[in-house]
Amino acid sequence: MTEQQHTEVPPMPDAAPLVPQPAPKKDRRVLRAVLRWTAAVVVFAAAGAGTAYGITGMERTDVPGLKTESDGRWDYPTLVKPPLPSGSPGPFAEDNKAGAHYADLRALVLPAPKGATEDKALSGKDGWLATKDFLAEYAQKDDRETLRQKFVDNGLRHIAARGWTTPDGTHTRIYLLHFDTAAVVDDMFSSDIAPYSSPGYQLRGVGSSVNDEGFAPQARVEEVPYSAYVETKPYGAEMVRQAYLSAGDVLGVIVQSRKGTAQPVPFRQTVILQSQLLG
Repeated sequence: MTEQQHTEVPPMPDAAPLVPQPAPKKDRRVLRAVLRWTAAVVVFAAAGAGTAYGITGMERTDVPGLKTESDGRWDYPTLVKPPLPSGSPGPFAEDNKAGAHYADLRALVLPAPKGATEDKALSGKDGWLATKDFLAEYAQKDDRETLRQKFVDNGLRHIAARGWTTPDGTHTRIYLLHFDTAAVVDDMFSSDIAPYSSPGYQLRGVGSSVNDEGFAPQARVEEVPYSAYVETKPYGAEMVRQAYLSAGDVLGVIVQSRKGTAQPVPFRQTVILQSQLLG
């Protein structure tokens, strides 16, 4: 990713150590055997009334499965989490039983990579996307209505989103759905929205999808389990990859589509970086 200076984060050494996060209580979240992505470095630094978090990456040759300069990864800007309000804990702090994200959710959506054209239609009103616009991703009317009611019943507060198209024609959409507590997100994620074998609800233009088993075991972010899927042949007009993230009180949805083949490397890179921002 391109190195940029940010006033809230001091310059970062190349070999900065990982900073461990406290484990969640067993009575709040189901324990999940997930490991932090070894390519990530997280640095905590005081900034104003809150805390900002800088995220950077190792050299490509240090990342399992991404060993060459032409591996297909996108050039994302250096990622920096927004400051937390004064006195507010992080989403996975021991004293944050609701798993709440107190930072502005709109600032936690992954930015577009270098050279991409942003999809202004996903900007919404004041940065919040209407629920109906998110539900338009789904093919079946009954599924859209089921999900709409599920979101109402589980206290959906708002949706932050961003989309872009890269020069190779890959269209990416990211949605962060904010609920009241981590418990309702975990229940929706594990019950029917994101089962292991295939997604619970069919997206537009997608036939059959199966679990994407190409993620390396270490390519996971602590406390942010995800389910990722890849469309199987025959494809429609585009091949589609999708992922769901369970991150405290936020349900993340990532969709990438491209005519021909949606490449695995930028998809997995996008999933991991968005998980890091939410973790």
